[in-house]
Amino acid sequence: MAGHSQFKNIMHRKGAQDKKRAKVFNKLAREITVAARMGQPDPEANPRLRNAMIAAREANMPNSRIKSALDAANPNSGDLSQYDEVRYEGYGPGGVAVIIEALTDNRNRTAAEVRAAFTKNGGALGESNSVSFMFARVGQITYPLAVAAADAMFEAAVEAGADNVDTTVDGHEVTTAPEDFMAVKDALEKKFGVALEGAAIVWKPVNTTKLDHDQAKDLFDLIEALEDSDDVQKVFSNFEVEADIMERLLAS
Repeated sequence: MAGHSQFKNIMHRKGAQDKKRAKVFNKLAREITVAARMGQPDPEANPRLRNAMIAAREANMPNSRIKSALDAANPNSGDLSQYDEVRYEGYGPGGVAVIIEALTDNRNRTAAEVRAAFTKNGGALGESNSVSFMFARVGQITYPLAVAAADAMFEAAVEAGADNVDTTVDGHEVTTAPEDFMAVKDALEKKFGVALEGAAIVWKPVNTTKLDHDQAKDLFDLIEALEDSDDVQKVFSNFEVEADIMERLLAS
C-alpha cells in the first residue's frame, strides 16, 4: 500500500475529517478565493476555480460558504487578504520524500509551522527542489473498478487525451498532463455519466520508500501535524507500507 491517498482514507475512517471539518472548509474557501482572483470568477471559464468548487461540494461545504469565498475575491469586497502559493520540500521518517503546498498571507509564519512539524516528528525540512525530482506533476482522476472494463476505460481516457491508465483491484487511475486535466476529466464524466472518486493535480511519486511500522506511524503523525496548519493545502509523500502493517496501524 503506497502513497498519501491511502493515508487520507485512513484518517477518514478514523473520523478525523469530521473533527476537522471547519479547518477543511477554511482551506477550501481559501483555494476558491485565490482561484477566483487569479482568473475569471466564472467557474466555466476558470478551470482552477471549477475544480476548487467541485472539491468543496464533494466535502459537503455549504453553498453559503462557497458563495462567501467567491464574494471575497471581488476587489470591492473589502477583503484585503493576499495569499502567496508556496511549496516546501523535505524528508520524513525513514527518508520518505514529502512535498507541501501552501497558500499563505505570512510566509514566515508558515515556514516556521512547517519546520516545527518536521522537527517534532523525525523529519527535516529541505531546500527548494530537494525532493521534487522524485515526483511527477500530473493530473490524476480515479474511478471505481465497476464503472468500466479496463480496456474500455483505457480507450476512453486515451481518446480524451490522457497519458495513461493504471487499472488494479482498487480501481482505475487515469493520469494526464496538468494542462489536459480538466478536458480529460470532463470527457470521462460525459462518457461514463457517473461520479468519479477523485480528481486533482498531484505530485505522483516516481518511486516509493518502504516503511516499517514505527516509521509509518511517525510519518502519519508528521502529515497530520502539517495538515493541522491553516496554511497547508496539500501534502504528498512517496511512502509504501505493507498491508499487514497498515492493518495494525488502523487497529491501534
